[in-house]
Amino acid sequence: MEKMDIKLTPQSAAKVHGGTGGTYYAWCDSELPMLREGNIGASKLALQKFGFSLPAFSDSSKVAYVLQGNGVVGIVLPEKEEKVIPVKKGDAIALPFGVITWWYNKEDTELIILFLGDTSKAHKAGRFTDFFLTGSNGIFTGFSTEFISRAWELDEKTVNSLVGNQPRSGIVHLDASSKMPEPKIENRKGMVLNCEEAPFDVDVKNGGRVVVLNTNNLPLVREIGLGADLVRLDGSAMCSPGFSSDSALQVTYIVRGTGRLQLVGIDGRRVLETTVKPGQLFIVPRFFVVSKIADPSGMEWFSIITQPNPVFTHLAGKTSAWKALSPQVLQAAFNVSAEIENKFRSKRTSDAIFFPPSK
Repeated sequence: MEKMDIKLTPQSAAKVHGGTGGTYYAWCDSELPMLREGNIGASKLALQKFGFSLPAFSDSSKVAYVLQGNGVVGIVLPEKEEKVIPVKKGDAIALPFGVITWWYNKEDTELIILFLGDTSKAHKAGRFTDFFLTGSNGIFTGFSTEFISRAWELDEKTVNSLVGNQPRSGIVHLDASSKMPEPKIENRKGMVLNCEEAPFDVDVKNGGRVVVLNTNNLPLVREIGLGADLVRLDGSAMCSPGFSSDSALQVTYIVRGTGRLQLVGIDGRRVLETTVKPGQLFIVPRFFVVSKIADPSGMEWFSIITQPNPVFTHLAGKTSAWKALSPQVLQAAFNVSAEIENKFRSKRTSDAIFFPPSK
């Protein structure tokens, strides 16, 4: 699948549609071909105060991650009742196939949600297609008056009123007096994991920390077939070179900070060396080895992995796969003396995954 000449440069999202209520952005597979090659979709929703994203379902399973603000999401799983859930910065939500969602922001701060997901069953590889229930491009307006009348047992006048009052699409701005359902904190259980409050899976002093989304802390992850994690790398710290050892793709969005990235692929070729910035998305092809070094201000990123319980192999640090090999094998493989091999093996015996800056 991965071609040596495929474009891997990190990209920012482009505006797709929007208005006074907010804007919907998406990453284009023509700018980031790995989306199409890897069957990955990526988009972002930004809602202004009183912005309302109309009820819709998608052709893809996704992970939603709240990048900024506080708001409300309504979720209807197939054949289930609506759950109205309060959401805040750091929240991750698994959205399986067939789920209907709406989003609302009544706060002054813009509500921004990132969506990353699997498009292997989508209409277009590398793109999400959303099906709105209402609005000028909604499912409801597509049926004839006769079909709507029969399905909902409505008279023609009522049907015409319902259809005729939907001139807007996608994202709308509600009046301040509009009454929306109140979210219930208890609805978060089993549906939402706040990555900024969850226990760390790895925590290295002055190095970094990570929270992993998996089937244990967010059971719905099993239904979407994806894993995810939030990584915070401290200032000038390094993330160990590593790769996904179960054929998964890593799709990474830079949340905060900047840093340097190197990516090594087939035939030991460095296929990417760049500085990554907030708002950029990049994809690590299967089995390619990636490493990052944060700038002095540190760096934070959110990733999905195309396996619900991903497995990674790290090539440096105390869990290094290289150090698992016997000394004789390493000495022969590197074609070095026993002294050099021993020096190589003796370093990084305490740090795992994240390496603090040198003192």
